[in-house]
Amino acid sequence: MNTVSRTQALLTHGFVIALGLLMLYPIIWLVISSFKPSYLIFSDLSLWPKEITLDNYTKGWAGVSKSGFGVFIGNSLLLGLACVAGNLASCSMAAYAFGRLDFSGKKLWFAFMLVTIMLPHHVTVIPQYVLFFKMGWVDTFGPLFVPKLLATEAFFIFLMVQFIRSLPKDLDESARIDGCGPIQIYWRIVMPLALPALITTAIFTFIWTWDDFFSQLLYLNSPGHYTVPLGLRLFMDSSGESNWGPMFAMSAVSLLPSLIIFFSLQRYFVEGISTTGIKG
Repeated sequence: MNTVSRTQALLTHGFVIALGLLMLYPIIWLVISSFKPSYLIFSDLSLWPKEITLDNYTKGWAGVSKSGFGVFIGNSLLLGLACVAGNLASCSMAAYAFGRLDFSGKKLWFAFMLVTIMLPHHVTVIPQYVLFFKMGWVDTFGPLFVPKLLATEAFFIFLMVQFIRSLPKDLDESARIDGCGPIQIYWRIVMPLALPALITTAIFTFIWTWDDFFSQLLYLNSPGHYTVPLGLRLFMDSSGESNWGPMFAMSAVSLLPSLIIFFSLQRYFVEGISTTGIKG
């Protein structure tokens, strides 16, 4: 590598690192502020705190409204895992049907499924709420995870269809010769090979469910059913003093599950996105 190329590489890497630090600054400031006393959070804007305390984590974990923050994390984990399981099962079966099976109206139903991706979520909010209210499911986790069991996430179906179509059909023919039916081909052939797409679906589903605020605010009313986003909202008091320190501390804690899942499965995530994006 000559001097000019080395200089260009250094400048490029330096720009990317600077841009990354700029994007991470709010997160860095949040984590550092969680160790500051509440009276220093907005008066001392430096990244290095003048005084360090762990009281914010103690008070934040104790929670509010007689519910510890551990309850909110447990609810979010339970809901997130349920949504992941539902999406993996239902969307993979729907994708297998569109990608491998032949049935009447296949292209038409696939087109209808793609149209739902372009349908704004807010258009269906009121009809869904009326439906779940009449079913008596308001203030339960039912409206948040039961639809996942019915393959309602068209984005994940499309992602898996693209991946399944990239798999050689000769594998299916070989399996049929060995006596496998459609269900056995789905379970023994397609799903093991579609692992990157499945993991991509699991990561997106968990993070979107973990970070979802609007739907959980709409359907959950009891503090005992609250998830992490709603639990963080309890630290905000519009009529009095807000507990900024504990809220920042629990916000930092709430980042850990998503970060752990993403970085531990990053290799499969990148493989799933790249493969489904370039093959059809």
